[in-house]
Amino acid sequence: MRGNTWIARGLLIFSQLAALIIVVIVGQKPQENQAITSMPAIVTIPIIPPEKVSKTTSSHQINKVEFVANYQPRYEISWAHPNNYGQRYTQNVNGLPVNNQSIVVIHETVNSAASAINNFQTPHTNENAQVSYHALIKLDGTVVYIVPPQFRAFGAGNSVFRGAKGIETVKTHLQFPPSVNNFAYHVAFETPPDGRNNRKSHSGYTQVQYNSLAWLIAQSRVPEARITTHKAVDRSGSRIDPRSFDINKFFRLLKSYR
Repeated sequence: MRGNTWIARGLLIFSQLAALIIVVIVGQKPQENQAITSMPAIVTIPIIPPEKVSKTTSSHQINKVEFVANYQPRYEISWAHPNNYGQRYTQNVNGLPVNNQSIVVIHETVNSAASAINNFQTPHTNENAQVSYHALIKLDGTVVYIVPPQFRAFGAGNSVFRGAKGIETVKTHLQFPPSVNNFAYHVAFETPPDGRNNRKSHSGYTQVQYNSLAWLIAQSRVPEARITTHKAVDRSGSRIDPRSFDINKFFRLLKSYR
């Protein structure tokens, strides 16, 4: 009888240890800047800071997940400093409600990915210097998550989107012109070495960059008509990115992933 009791206790202890090991393994999260071979869809990345969640809108379609194709790019997480992004507003500066359908704006870094990430992670007290993308795609196709999609990245300044509904833009700051940031998901290509200057074109982006961009955007339900470029939305006349972008090639890939 005593032997049976010790056996039962042993089995109980073993099951508890096994459960603990499973919890530890499943509960592990990737560390910042760590490269992972299995990428989550846009919505599954950690959300920070949690105190801002209640202030954000909940209608942005960029968060809708669709699992697509078999292509799985590598990814890294390199969060921007909190003062380089903000909340998505439900009202503009005049108190009028805003609920624009999401758009995707495609950019390029001009400099290296490391330089851009370093800039995003540097705190800027000067609001004119605050900048970020939601994601960045390196030359090797690695996707770098920078700002969670629930928040407003500072990817475009004076900007408008011209679509089927006419001109769309939202003014969220009294001292700055209206922009598309409140309803945009900003993603950028890393510029190739021969394009890190002010020339109008360069050798172009790698095939894996196109693959990763199409894969990433395919995770959302943002329609093709609402996918645009920084050059197209810019009103300052100074933005020409993404240079050497083959938009037809991108849309062919996007359709294959969707």
